[in-house]
Amino acid sequence: MDFSDLTFKPGSVFLVTGGAGFIGSNLCEAILRMGCRVKCMDDFSTGRTENIEPFKKHEAFILLEGDIRDYETCFSACKGVDYVLHQAAWGSVPRSIKMPLLYEQINISGSLNMLEASRQNNVKKFVYASSSSVYGDTNIFPQKEGNEGKVLSPYALTKRVVEEYARLYTKLYGLDTYGLRYFNVFGRRQNPEGDYAAVIPKFINLLMNGKKATIYGDGMQSRDFTYIDNVIEANLRACMAGTNAAGECFNIACGDTISLLQVYRTICDLLDIEREPLFAEKRAGDIILSNADISRARKKLGYHPKYDFYTGLKCAVEYYRQAARCSQTQEKNFKA
Repeated sequence: MDFSDLTFKPGSVFLVTGGAGFIGSNLCEAILRMGCRVKCMDDFSTGRTENIEPFKKHEAFILLEGDIRDYETCFSACKGVDYVLHQAAWGSVPRSIKMPLLYEQINISGSLNMLEASRQNNVKKFVYASSSSVYGDTNIFPQKEGNEGKVLSPYALTKRVVEEYARLYTKLYGLDTYGLRYFNVFGRRQNPEGDYAAVIPKFINLLMNGKKATIYGDGMQSRDFTYIDNVIEANLRACMAGTNAAGECFNIACGDTISLLQVYRTICDLLDIEREPLFAEKRAGDIILSNADISRARKKLGYHPKYDFYTGLKCAVEYYRQAARCSQTQEKNFKA
């Protein structure tokens, strides 16, 4: 993780909502490495304490336990903040289909609270996590901002609504907002367990533990998988972007696509494992193809992803291998 070409004014303060989550904790780490101060806000509904354990004693790190559904909490968190990196949300298309009301409360109302709190506290830049799911049933590829289709899940709808709110906050109130449409992010600290775990860490975890992984559908659905360091770069570059880019959304991806079946086989190769997957019925709301046009992010944010899919996947596999070794060592020491 090298962002030495990105420099911020000494003493700059960042607020990372969802800071104990997968993406949020990696952002916190990058900000601290740059010598800036970070407020990490999380309610730990999906974030994990172990993700931020290494930073708790850092003098430039502040942990704020709070829920974005509470406006006063958001307002207080934004005091004295230069940049907001809004990552707090509930993910997972299948889960959103089961819990649409909760997704509206957290993803839409919570994000609106953060937008208003940022405006009232004169935050310089508001950078927020959107999603490739906003493209829905589009049949135009590669997917380009402005060519969205009809959304296919409550999760996707929440992200689309937040994009519109952010656009209005730029137009009506002058708050510089930048929406980052993440395309299937993966990498270190991503939770590999649970029914709604992302596909790459889940595959790695199951295969390392001698189990078979399940692919929903025929495995030919493809994704523009994006390594975590590319996403960190995009967030930081958005904080440095000009106001001419404010109010817009940007695809954050590699600009390439690979099938889930090929992902599975590549992970098997990296782990030196031969094991066929299980197949199950396709899940409702799943998108068949995602492939991003990242030209707008290149032009307006200066975003140039340093990690292609294979390089990122090698890093991810090695991370989970090391995590497994540490866990085994701790277990042996405990038994001893």
